[in-house]
Amino acid sequence: MTGSRAMVLAAGLGTRMRPLTLGRPKPLIDVAGRSLLDRGVDVLQRSGVTHMVVNKHYLPDQIEAWACGRNDLDITVQDETGLLLDTGGGVARALPQLGDEPFFVLNSDSFWVDGPTPALQRMAALWDDALMDCLLLLSCKARSIGFDGPGDFEMNTMGQLSRRSGDTAPLVYAGAYMVHPRLFDSAPDGAFSMNLLWNRAIADQRLYGMEHDDWWLHVGTPAAITEAEDRLAALGAP
Repeated sequence: MTGSRAMVLAAGLGTRMRPLTLGRPKPLIDVAGRSLLDRGVDVLQRSGVTHMVVNKHYLPDQIEAWACGRNDLDITVQDETGLLLDTGGGVARALPQLGDEPFFVLNSDSFWVDGPTPALQRMAALWDDALMDCLLLLSCKARSIGFDGPGDFEMNTMGQLSRRSGDTAPLVYAGAYMVHPRLFDSAPDGAFSMNLLWNRAIADQRLYGMEHDDWWLHVGTPAAITEAEDRLAALGAP
């Protein structure tokens, strides 16, 4: 079933979040009383995901204990303690667990406030297998908290994506995407960035985007926690 499986990337070192990550993996840092990892997994569960893979590397026993505590879901913990596989290599290793249909991938250092229709449900409805190999969730910079970069992508009227062509771009990658396993057919072995496959999809005109209709919160530093909590309080969001 399309969109019923997911990968959550939780193997990073969290160096920019120090000193909070000296004794805790970044995905288990709390924002407004809920860990980043729980926030991402809750979104997946609400959108109908029934099985997910979560990778571990830094302080792996804590990620394992977290997964054991989420007895409401079917979670496979993928051990990457021997080698960081980067954003693409980790997903490629998990493919046998993710099936033959399009699945979701989420970063564990950001989350979003859903609009009237949850973002992942909007993505699943937008997915067109004849046109797409990958569909990215994007945020406009004006509705992004904790992000101060120049932007990542430009999107045409058909929803096809291209990389930033000038000093700035209007849209930011919001830490979630939907992808068909076929995009990994030509993936290298071992560690690699997902940007490699996105660039190939751009060249084939098969990388698409969907703009989020509410706030996106990137939590990459200790200061960003306060920013995110302040925004959630202002919105009256949990």
